[in-house]
Amino acid sequence: MGFDQYHEPPDELPAATRTFARLCASLTEEAEAIGWYEQRLAVETDPEATAIMRDAQGEEFKHFSMDLESLLRRTPRWREIARGVLFQPGDIVEHGEEAEADVNSEGVSSVADDPAGSLAIGSLRGSVR
Repeated sequence: MGFDQYHEPPDELPAATRTFARLCASLTEEAEAIGWYEQRLAVETDPEATAIMRDAQGEEFKHFSMDLESLLRRTPRWREIARGVLFQPGDIVEHGEEAEADVNSEGVSSVADDPAGSLAIGSLRGSVR
């Protein structure tokens, strides 16, 4: 039985690549769910239904973020580019181009500098800027 997230025969892929593909599929599904809730919230007029859907969308935000963090921990090059783009004021495209150029010019080893591999997003909880 084939799966849409594979573009190569699954039985030829290493387990880590199959896990990576499943996480990518999960990330996509969470993003879709966030968008569906956004559409529902845009048209819903019942306050109780709105509150329930807003809470459910918050769960999808959490799941998307967890999938993304897991993928970034597994992919140092992606993580470094993300560090140059995420949570930066200013032009997003410009930051993306700069981050990609930096990673390409410096190279990124397969071993993360941060053993936890985190973007430290969790450490922002409760912080004041």
